[in-house]
Parts: sequence; structure tokens; C-alpha cells
Amino acid sequence: MLKKIIDLCKRFWRADIVKVFSLTSISTLVKMLTGLISVKVVSVIIGPGGIALLGQLNSFSTIIYNFASGGINSGVTKYVAENKQSDEKIKSYLSVAFKITLYCSLLAGIFMIIFHDFLSKTIMLSNEYGYLFILFGLAVFLYAVNGFLLSILNGFKELKKFVSINIINALVGVGFTICLVYFWGLRGALISAVTFQSFMVFITIWMMRRLPWLKLDYFRQRIDKTILKKYTHYALMTFVTAVTVPVSQLIIRAHIISTVSPIQAGWWEAMNRISGMYVMVITSSFGVYYLPRLSELKNKLELRHEIFKAYKVILPILCVGFAHIYFFRIFIIKVLFAPDFYPMENLFVWQLLGDFFKIASWLLAFLMIAKSMTKTFIATEIIFSASLVCFSFFFIRMNGLVGITQAYCLNYLIYFLVMGLIFKKIIFH
Repeated sequence: MLKKIIDLCKRFWRADIVKVFSLTSISTLVKMLTGLISVKVVSVIIGPGGIALLGQLNSFSTIIYNFASGGINSGVTKYVAENKQSDEKIKSYLSVAFKITLYCSLLAGIFMIIFHDFLSKTIMLSNEYGYLFILFGLAVFLYAVNGFLLSILNGFKELKKFVSINIINALVGVGFTICLVYFWGLRGALISAVTFQSFMVFITIWMMRRLPWLKLDYFRQRIDKTILKKYTHYALMTFVTAVTVPVSQLIIRAHIISTVSPIQAGWWEAMNRISGMYVMVITSSFGVYYLPRLSELKNKLELRHEIFKAYKVILPILCVGFAHIYFFRIFIIKVLFAPDFYPMENLFVWQLLGDFFKIASWLLAFLMIAKSMTKTFIATEIIFSASLVCFSFFFIRMNGLVGITQAYCLNYLIYFLVMGLIFKKIIFH
């Protein structure tokens, strides 16, 4: 019996996804720790109301970033991974991708600068934050380029350099945020949210300076219409996610602020911050290993094997990790936030259950991206973002703030079941 357990452990640690998970988790752990420090400082200085406002801005910045990047970064990773043996093909794919990033980020920047007053009223629910959108408009091109370069690095499977850059960016980012929050409070936190990623591009370029593909010649070829069409599938999928997910959060958060209170909206935002951290730890290997792996597999049996292998690795980690988070929830709140946030402990149980179904469903949903199932992906994203808003409104009215996490759990349970139905031919082959 003991020998079987030892053999099982050896097979577990030899799995490719575990090796990648182990390496990327170093980067993720640093990101998480720096995020914890940042959240603690920000929550103590600006309080629950400020956290809620910062959440609004972060949701908007997610939408803008995905538009500014052209929504093609997953596609860049996929096509670089598939064509890295051919310099000419790489040049063609990168040239088209760079031009998409350039034009989209310029459009996004001009839009924010022109409509800064309107965005301040709509997103921040106040007239006094127009300057944030002007700053973001000026910086968004650099923000998009940083993500573009990292997606290329991921495609070439330069994992150690990818991890190193992410670690340094995380460390510099937390220092930048803490300095601005310390000197300017809420205003500093908001400025940091729209500018710090843009400054990171200079660190990224410096650390990539010796890579053979970081030359102008790789980015100035003519636009190939066939490649452009390929990227549009990823752009459509990314844009839908970029709009539906943050917009649903904006609607829900605004609903809590107006019908419950800004303080409780801050508690929910704090719960989202914690959720984002541990979900990031679990899913850190998805984009680096899992997506490229699914993309290259053509046989249904091989796909089934890869998916079940991922489930065997990820689900036990989820169960153990989430159990610890739940039992230490009071300690986590105490360490991360100010005493004003203690009532949020009631949100943990349903949030954790929802995140379990969310990650379990993502292991299947990544097939839609890997296989360019554009129509199915768009339909499910729109339907389940809308259902999350509807469930949230209903459960908030029935059960107060805890209802929002109940709605979240129900929504992702249904999403998981739907993913199972969509891919039943692969799962039950």
C-alpha cells in the first residue's frame, strides 16, 4: 500500500503540468504576497468605501486593456508556439499583432482623453476623477505593449524569463502603489491603478533586450490578411470577455452601493481581491502550459487524457487549499484588512464553492479558446454574465450581501454543467 502511494506521488510530481505549476507558482506566490501587502496598506488608508471605488476603476481598466491589446494576446501565444521554428512566419504573425496593438491602444487612449468627464461620472459616480482617464489615455499604449511582449515570451516557452519578469514587475508595482497611497491616499491608489502597468514595460524590454526576436525587423512586415483573420477569432472572444465580465461587476457593485451601502460594496470588493489571489495561484499554469498543450492536441482521446490529468492535479489542490482558507478566514481578514472588514467573513463559504466550480469549468472552457470555438464561447460568456447579474439582484434582495456570493456559486455550478454538456463527446469518449 505504501509503495503504491509513493509511486502515485512520483507520477504526480513528474507530470508536466505539475512542473509548470511549480515554476509559475513561484511568480504567482510573489504576486500574491505583494498583492497582500498592497491590499493591506490600501485598505487601512482608504477604507471600504475607497476599496469599492478602486474596484470600479479596476473593472474599467480591465475592459480598456483588453480593447487596447486588440484582444489577441492568447492568439499571439498560440501562433508563436506553433510557428517558432520559422523566422519568416514569426515575423508575419508578430508584425500583424503589433499593428493591431498599436491601432487599438491609440483608439482607446483617444477615447478616454476625449470622454474623460463622461467616464468619471459613469464609472466613478462623480465629476472629480476625469484626470484619471486622461492619465490612463496617455499611458495605455505602454500598458498594451507590455502585455503583448509577455505573450510573445510565453509563446516561445521562455518560462524562466517569463517568471523572472513577472516577479520583478510585481515587486516594483507594490512599491509604486504603496508610495502613491502613502503620500496621496485614495487619489494615489487610483493613479497607481491606471499607470503602474505602463511603467513596467521598460523593465520588461530591458530584461528581454538580448532575445533574438526583439528587433524592429520582427514587427514591421506588411499586414497578412490571412493572419489578420486568424487573430479576429481571438479578438472577438477576448472582447466579449473583456466587456461582459467587468461590466457585470460594475453593474453589481453599483447596485450594492445604491441599494445596500458603499461600505458593504467594499466588503464584497475585498472578497473579490482575496478570491483573485488564490484563483491566480491555481490558474497560473493554465495560460503557460494548459492552453498551448490543448492547442497542439488533435485527437479526442489525447484531449480527454490531458483534461483528466489536469483535473487529477488541480481538484485535490483546490479542496485542500479552500478548506484551509475557510478555516483561517478570520485570520486572513485580520492580516489583510482593517477591523472595518470583519463582517465579510460571512461571504467566504459561498465564494469558495463558486470558485471551485469556476476553476473546474475553466479546465473545460479552455478548449473553446484552444480550438477557436468562437460562437460557442461568445454565447456562453454573454449568457452567464447576464445570468450572474440577474441572480445577484434576486439573491441580494432575498438575503442581503451574502446573496451575491450565493448567486456567484449557483451561476458557476450551472456553467460547469453546461461545459460538461458541450464537451461530452470528449469527456465520455
